[in-house]
Amino acid sequence: MIDKIRMAELTSEEARQELTSEAVVLLPMGSLEDQGIHAPMGDYLAADLMAMEIAKAAREGGVSTFVAPVIPFGGKDYFESSHGGISISHATLCGILDDMFGCLNRHGIRKIMIVNGHGGNVPAITEVALRWRQKAGLFIPSMYLWQVAYGELPALIGAEKAKASSGHGGDPLTSVGLHFYPDLIRKDLVREAPTGSTIKGMDIGGFSSVVYDGAKIQAPIEALEATETGAYGCNPTLCSAETGDVLVKRLAAIGAGLVIDHVAKGLHD
Repeated sequence: MIDKIRMAELTSEEARQELTSEAVVLLPMGSLEDQGIHAPMGDYLAADLMAMEIAKAAREGGVSTFVAPVIPFGGKDYFESSHGGISISHATLCGILDDMFGCLNRHGIRKIMIVNGHGGNVPAITEVALRWRQKAGLFIPSMYLWQVAYGELPALIGAEKAKASSGHGGDPLTSVGLHFYPDLIRKDLVREAPTGSTIKGMDIGGFSSVVYDGAKIQAPIEALEATETGAYGCNPTLCSAETGDVLVKRLAAIGAGLVIDHVAKGLHD
């Protein structure tokens, strides 16, 4: 097995030799948006690095695994209000995924798994993955990193701390960032998320909802209207490199296990 993991680093001859029908390709995706005033906007950095960790662990299990170039721009949602953020339409993101799947499938590379770091990408992933299953029999799972992480954190750091630290701008991404790229985290700007935001006489209940009579109602809210710091419903001061370390190891184990136990064996219809 060649030492190179990133597809971009392979020569064309190496690609012909290594990217066979037995190879697994991980496709990392993320976004460029407000992750809290203390954190780098590109959560795709973490998704890309997590894909590398998963690939390394899968290779230790004997599976030839490679990482495709990351898709850095996320599907358009309420975070378009982020200054300097870049998002792309649902149709554009679907088109990118569609073309990438098509290129890989043309060359017989059908063992694919998405490593996703942005909730706004989920609708496009679902649509395109279903389309390729229906027309070509491809079965492409997607590991939404932060959704998985929310479920794992209580067992890793305790339920009470996980409840307090988890949320946009807090765990899991801030702790993962402190693990992968601590020099990019502005620790002097880390603060508890603000509360009490309102709009048009109603309490804001999240990035896409207001609260009326105790019920959450979907509403076209911009992220900056919900929070001025990019963090919502959490306390980022509780995040740590130690939490990031155990979480990265757990996510890598889950991702590599899925690759070894299922993706590498072929999930095609």
